[in-house]
Amino acid sequence: MGMSNTGDLLETVKKEFLDDSRLPLRETALNPVFGRGNPHAKILFIGEAPGEEEDKQGLPFVGAAGRELSKLLASVGLSDNEAYIANILKYRPPNNREPSVSEIESHTPYLLRQIAAIKPKIICTLGNYATKFILAKGNIGEMKNIQGITKLHGASKTVILEGLSYQVIPLYHPAAMLYNPPLRKILEDDFKIVAQEIQGRNEIQKTLSF
Repeated sequence: MGMSNTGDLLETVKKEFLDDSRLPLRETALNPVFGRGNPHAKILFIGEAPGEEEDKQGLPFVGAAGRELSKLLASVGLSDNEAYIANILKYRPPNNREPSVSEIESHTPYLLRQIAAIKPKIICTLGNYATKFILAKGNIGEMKNIQGITKLHGASKTVILEGLSYQVIPLYHPAAMLYNPPLRKILEDDFKIVAQEIQGRNEIQKTLSF
């Protein structure tokens, strides 16, 4: 698929999402938060839901957690331009409460279509909800059977989503280290694993192109 097609596909998904008047949380949120970044990204980061600042700006990860994510990327020589960022939920839940099953069911088809359009080399899931959803291969009923982020962080796994294979690396959510500073070192180490995976896949691509 060509680069322009990827961008076109994402725009189509975004338009359908914006036109979906039945989506839960739409009426209580200030703005839709579809995603941001490079549509041809090597890395796709998936968080849980927009927070207060994201709801105001209509963009994911623009608050304190977003600034920490940018720092973590820079620490391993990567930039925001090499990533795309999206969330499980596209509208902020009131008072940042946990999402309900029905809300996840309604919002995640758009996330799966984003993933299929971008076809990233690596998917980094940020926190428990995103990790469990992706490792359950989009089966919401299976999420309860997936271990938590404390057991899974930093371990690369191959996951098949709708017929396509992705390398998935679960990570703590950057917001977690804002109230639990010892997690910073863990996240920094896990981001080194992300960089190694990207480098390894770049080397494979170079070999295949000869």
